[in-house]
Amino acid sequence: MDYDLTNVTYLSLEELEKYRYLYFIVSFTVYLLIICCNAGVIVIVLTVKKLHEPMYIFITALLLNSLFGTTVIYPKLLGDFLSERPGISYEGCLFQAFCIYTYGVSEFTLLSAMAYDRYVSICKPLQYPTLMNMSTVRNLLFICWFVPFCEIGILVILTYRLKLCRFKLERIYCSNYAIVKLSFIAVFPPVIFIIFSMFRILLAVLKNSKEFRRKALQTCFPHLFIFISFSVTSCFEIINSRLEGNVPHIVAMIMSIENMVIPPLINPVIYGLKLQEILKRIKTLF
Repeated sequence: MDYDLTNVTYLSLEELEKYRYLYFIVSFTVYLLIICCNAGVIVIVLTVKKLHEPMYIFITALLLNSLFGTTVIYPKLLGDFLSERPGISYEGCLFQAFCIYTYGVSEFTLLSAMAYDRYVSICKPLQYPTLMNMSTVRNLLFICWFVPFCEIGILVILTYRLKLCRFKLERIYCSNYAIVKLSFIAVFPPVIFIIFSMFRILLAVLKNSKEFRRKALQTCFPHLFIFISFSVTSCFEIINSRLEGNVPHIVAMIMSIENMVIPPLINPVIYGLKLQEILKRIKTLF
C-alpha cells in the first residue's frame, strides 16, 4: 500500500472540541454505570449457587458480552476526548470494527440461545433437565461466541485489502457498511429463531392457567424487551451506516453510539428488577 495508514482521524470528535471535557465526564459516567450494573449482576449470579442454572448462565454471558462491546468503545473514546488530535491507526480501526460487529452478532446469538432455553422450559418442562443440561449450555455458549468471531473475522480480513478513499471518520468509532450488510446475514437466522420461539411460547401460554401465564410472562418479558431494544438500536446503526454523510453529524453520532449505551445499561436493570431470584439477592446485598 502506497499511503499512510497511521493518520485516520475522527471528524466528529474534531467538531466537538469545544465541549470535549463535558463529553468526557458524561461518557466516563455512562461507562462506569455500565461496568457497575453489569458486573454487579454477574457477581451475584456467580456467587449464589442457587442461580447456577441455564437461564442465569445465559444472562451472565449476555452481560459479559455487553462489557466486551463497551470496553472496545469507551476507553479509546475517553482517550480521544483528552487528545489534542484524536485518531486511530488503520489496523486499530479494523480491530475495533471487528470487535464491535462481533459484539453485535454475539448479542443476537445469545438471545436466540436464551429463547431456546425459555421455549424448552415452558413448552417441554418435563424434558428440560435432559435437553438443557450443562453440556448443552456449554455447547450453545461456544457456538454463540465462536461463530460470530469467525464470521466477522473473515469479513474484516477481506476488507483489509481495500484501499482507503479518505482519512476522516464521520462517527466516533470505526465501522464498515460492507461488514454491516454481510453481518446482517449472520444476524437474520437468530432473529427468525427468536421470533419463532416466542410465537410457540405464546401459543403454549394461551392454553394454560392464569398462574402459568403469569409465571411464563414474568420470565419471558425481560428477554423479549431486551431483544426488541437491541433490534431497534441495531436498526439505527444500519440506517446510520446507509445514510452516512446525508444526516447532521450530531444525529449520526447519537445513532451510532446508541447501541453501545442503551442495551448495556438496560440489560442488567431489566434482569435485576424483573427476575425475582436476582432481585431478591440484590435486596439482600443492600
